[in-house]
Amino acid sequence: MSLIKQLWLTVILILLLAFVGSLAVSVTSTQDYVEQEVQIKNADNANALALSMTQMEKDDVSIELLLSAQFDTGHYRLIELRSPQGDIMQRREAEPLDDGVPSWFVDLVRLDVSPGQAVVQDGWSQYGTLTLASQHDYAYRSLWQSTLKMTAWFALVGAISLLLAWWIVRTIRRPLLEVVSQARSISARRFTTSSEPRTLELREVVQAMNTLSGAVHTMLSEETGKLDQLRRRLQEDATTGASNRTTLLEHLQRNLESDSQRASGVLIMVRVDDLPEVNERLGRQATDAALRALVSHLAQLANELGGGEVGRLNGSDFLVVVHGSQDIEHVSESLKHQLTLLRDTVGAPLRLPAALSEYTHGDTPSQRLAALDGALADAEGRGDMALVVASGEARLPLYTTHEAWRSALIQSMDAGVALARFPVVNARQEVVHYEAPSRLELAGEWRSAGLFMPWVARLQLEDKLDLAVAERALAIIETDQLPLGINLSGRAVSDMAFIKALRQRLEHAPEAARKLWIELPESTALHDLASFRLLCRELQHTGVRIGLEHVGSEFTRLADLHDLGLAFLKFDASLVSGVDQAFDQQTILRGMATLAHSLGILAIAEGVKRPEEAETLFDLGLDAVTGPGVKAP
Repeated sequence: MSLIKQLWLTVILILLLAFVGSLAVSVTSTQDYVEQEVQIKNADNANALALSMTQMEKDDVSIELLLSAQFDTGHYRLIELRSPQGDIMQRREAEPLDDGVPSWFVDLVRLDVSPGQAVVQDGWSQYGTLTLASQHDYAYRSLWQSTLKMTAWFALVGAISLLLAWWIVRTIRRPLLEVVSQARSISARRFTTSSEPRTLELREVVQAMNTLSGAVHTMLSEETGKLDQLRRRLQEDATTGASNRTTLLEHLQRNLESDSQRASGVLIMVRVDDLPEVNERLGRQATDAALRALVSHLAQLANELGGGEVGRLNGSDFLVVVHGSQDIEHVSESLKHQLTLLRDTVGAPLRLPAALSEYTHGDTPSQRLAALDGALADAEGRGDMALVVASGEARLPLYTTHEAWRSALIQSMDAGVALARFPVVNARQEVVHYEAPSRLELAGEWRSAGLFMPWVARLQLEDKLDLAVAERALAIIETDQLPLGINLSGRAVSDMAFIKALRQRLEHAPEAARKLWIELPESTALHDLASFRLLCRELQHTGVRIGLEHVGSEFTRLADLHDLGLAFLKFDASLVSGVDQAFDQQTILRGMATLAHSLGILAIAEGVKRPEEAETLFDLGLDAVTGPGVKAP
């Protein structure tokens, strides 16, 4: 039985006991008082009447008149005169009063009153024995009425007491439910915190659990900080904080092989011309500060253009990988603006020639870098901040105008999206789920997301595509009973109308929803953490599993996600590539997997190319792997 029910039963039982006890005491005391008073009245009246009869003439008529007068005016139940031999000489007896008192009540409180008796003298001899009993039916009526009044008053008091008890129980129940919810969250390794209730005992419990959650948050922050330091030492340039050459080129290679929006974009190469001379003129510290400022402005440029990666190829060359199809002229203007701001900030003359080149799925890093090198050499010959767009192979677009793209995309979505399947496999060679990137039929062929996603984003059709993908995935799950993982766009996180529509579709297919895995890029979720929290809270009850992909550079913020109930994390391929031969990467991934497991989160590796990598990852404690080298059993 629940504590709330026990409290209600206790309150009701106390009220009933108080009522029954009060009523019993009241009725009993009144009953005793009435019996005592009637007993005295019977005795006094019998003695007084017997004395009057002793002093009068003893003729039958006078005796009868006296007894009749006394009976009619004194509210008696019985007046009886018997001879010394026991014969009845006179008798007056009243009929029982019908005053509406229930017989069961009379039986319950029946008065035990003895009649008064007195001897009537005639001179020195006994004339007779007088017996007198007062009418106490009035006492029953009085007792009944007082009982009804007490019941009414007690009902009123009881109602007020129950209302007060309801309010008290309600004030207890709310924090109690919060405590229960927090306890369940902690048992599910979601270390949430709750506001402290006013109730002392509950407040102490909440304080203890909040302390536990705070300790977990602190532990996660410390451990992720240590792992991030190791990751930075492995993947970043020590001077500027930009990605090092190896990491950046691996990132570009994955983009070119990707089946997502990242499969196309723009490359920007910026050179700090005559870096040794700049270093000699400004000094080492000032030069390093200028290089860090350059990286900061390039990172800001990438964020403004929709996200990307900044890296240092060598001492003087920096490369920016901008994700998604872009207007090259717009990119050029934005780059020129950032470089101008940089030169104004540094306060020293810097020659910063730059080259730009578009990339798309199927290109190779060597091709694009060669084109950039040629364009950059051209830019160096043109002057201080010259920008040159590298020439490349002519690519005929599927559609030439925005309206043509919009019409084709909407028609394709309405006709139905297709979903590819790439397995995510655990150490037992069991499929955890299938990654299901979307496909749209455009210009008579099924096209991968890398081709159309930039246009979907540009035309703000992400919510329509995401809903179409979710509906298609649920339909496939219901038909084939296969667990599928789908990607949501960045805009989906902050679009409340989309979140509500998605929740309704998941609620209409609860069985399929439990086999649906939803993933978002790490950067998208963490850059709008409040909206991501809202998404998790809205979809949590549907049974869908929510996780992050491309986890790596923002892993230090895992502590901010400890209360969201994430189901999985997919670690970025930059941490996975060549892990079987890199001890530092193994240390990082082992620590990341351990921290994920401490929160009940599955640890999955992306971009696995070779069986040796998969074997090493499983030895490190990761739960599953996916990538080009992973095949379905």
